[in-house]
Amino acid sequence: MSALIRSRSFRRGAFQIGFLALLIALIVAAALVGRANILSQGMATGFGFLEQTTGWTVGFSVIDVGPRSTYAHMLFVGILNTLAVGLLTLVLASLLGLVLALMRVSTNTPMQIVGGTYIELFRNVPLILQVLFWYALLTHTPSPRNAISFVDVAFFSNRGLTLPVPALSGLDVLILVAGLVVLAFAFRGLSKSFDLRQRILGAIAAFAALFLVLLLTGRAPEMPLISVPALKGLRFDGGFTLKPEFTALLIGLVLFGASYIGEITRGGLLSVDKGKLEAGAALGFNSSQINRFIRIPLAFRAMLPALANQYVWLMKGTTVGIVIGYPDYFAVVSTSINQSGQTLELLALLMIGFVIINYSIGFAMNVLNDRLKLKGRS
Repeated sequence: MSALIRSRSFRRGAFQIGFLALLIALIVAAALVGRANILSQGMATGFGFLEQTTGWTVGFSVIDVGPRSTYAHMLFVGILNTLAVGLLTLVLASLLGLVLALMRVSTNTPMQIVGGTYIELFRNVPLILQVLFWYALLTHTPSPRNAISFVDVAFFSNRGLTLPVPALSGLDVLILVAGLVVLAFAFRGLSKSFDLRQRILGAIAAFAALFLVLLLTGRAPEMPLISVPALKGLRFDGGFTLKPEFTALLIGLVLFGASYIGEITRGGLLSVDKGKLEAGAALGFNSSQINRFIRIPLAFRAMLPALANQYVWLMKGTTVGIVIGYPDYFAVVSTSINQSGQTLELLALLMIGFVIINYSIGFAMNVLNDRLKLKGRS
């Protein structure tokens, strides 16, 4: 027994178990104290409030929502709003960051200066100030009656950017999403039978065919194929409007995130062995082909871990939308706390929601990193 106690591994394990037990005890004690305080004030606990109607609504949602929606539905709306602006940010910031990185490593001096100036400017201005700037700019545009018109089908005003959209129902959108999932599996299964270009063209053609079928059959006979916005009173009727809150948050996140992604990508591009680039030139590749087939694929492997961290940070950065009234998950939870008083439950749901979202991003990037690893020689 004394020998076991003197064992370093035993003492280390006992210390870890004791620390974990102490941490769990503190969490349980805090929960019990919080519950006792809530009950002493005559407030209810538990998650039964999620089935109650909210009595309030939000100004922007990718699905139908109203004052008669339940708290559960409203929280789901908040998550979808966060995912909508967050995923768009990741895609657009990655593309812009790649352009900035290529400008930074270019031999063209003016392009180097422009890329470097952009990165230093947007990286050193706080994100919240950038979002507020774009929101102030967008809300000081003309009113709907004096909106900037684009061929009388799209309009830009202080209410947002109003665009024509296909007349698809919510069920049609779900079918399209399911079709995309099926195409993704088919795309992977056909990898040995067709080359990349043939698979991409086939996937685009299949998705376009599904879209046209739904557009022609999934609507009422009297409905037009395209919902075109038209001015009615002080607002536009029909079409789809990108609210200034959504647009300002998206622009701010993209421009801010691209400055960091650009530097991450530049580091990855510079890490590629010059010998591989010279080998590509010796094979007759021009600079564009070298970047496309050699430099960017090899750099992507090197920059993927840092890129994953930046993606997680950008997704968490969507919470700054609360300062301009964008109803993301954080804003919806904050409003729900004020209206229902269920602070502990809603804070727990807030943390769980962001943990799931960010863990999913990290997991996807780790899987991608494992697949892109260069296989060593046995």
